[in-house]
Amino acid sequence: MKTLGIIPARYASTRFPGKPLAKIAGKPLIQWVVERCQLSKALCEVIVATDDDRIREVAELFCSVEMTRSDHPSGSDRIAEVARRRDCDAVVNIQGDEPLIDPDVIDAVAGALIQDPMSTAATWIRDLGDYEDPNVVKVVVNQRGQALYFSRRTIPYLRDAVGSSVEVQLAAFSFLKHLGIYGYRRATLLELVGYPVSPLERAEKLEQLRALDHGISIGVVRVDAESVGVDVPGDVARAETRLRHLGLATL
Repeated sequence: MKTLGIIPARYASTRFPGKPLAKIAGKPLIQWVVERCQLSKALCEVIVATDDDRIREVAELFCSVEMTRSDHPSGSDRIAEVARRRDCDAVVNIQGDEPLIDPDVIDAVAGALIQDPMSTAATWIRDLGDYEDPNVVKVVVNQRGQALYFSRRTIPYLRDAVGSSVEVQLAAFSFLKHLGIYGYRRATLLELVGYPVSPLERAEKLEQLRALDHGISIGVVRVDAESVGVDVPGDVARAETRLRHLGLATL
């Protein structure tokens, strides 16, 4: 299967303008992400998809770049524009703000497309703060490893543990935290972006719910991996500390 890794990158982030070009331990954030993706065994090429010439000029130094329209409502729509004009069988959509993305996770998500038309990844919730944080998306899966639902609320509801502490509830059930990486067979991606925003997607502000609303199965690979996302300027120092701890950046 010929699989492309595509990283959608916008300059106009509300919380962190110019984020892809922010320096993390001496290198632009987008370069860290690209270099991690280039370690993947499943991807035949890594592409940055952007609508901004400033990002293009930097990213062209270390990978392929595709310019896209500026009016895309989501990252999936942006990568679909690239997929339409590229020869490929599948695409993995990698978030452009994760300088520590694990190449093995990328490979696992790509591999899941053999069974399902769409795929993603999840890990077990261990941090008490993640349990009720609406910015930490939860997912429940069936016995075949396919997503039943994604939510910003903690799911499932443990009826017999009502009133118990978070520690007790985490011990009683293996809650899963969704990781923001998606794999698509090319035809599935093009089908998905042709649908209008669904009621569930509008309610939770989670675009993967559009797929479930239209009967597209999503395989969920469970991985023992965490990443450090850079959402706001204050996250830069945290990412640098983690990169140095892992020996990926020097002092």
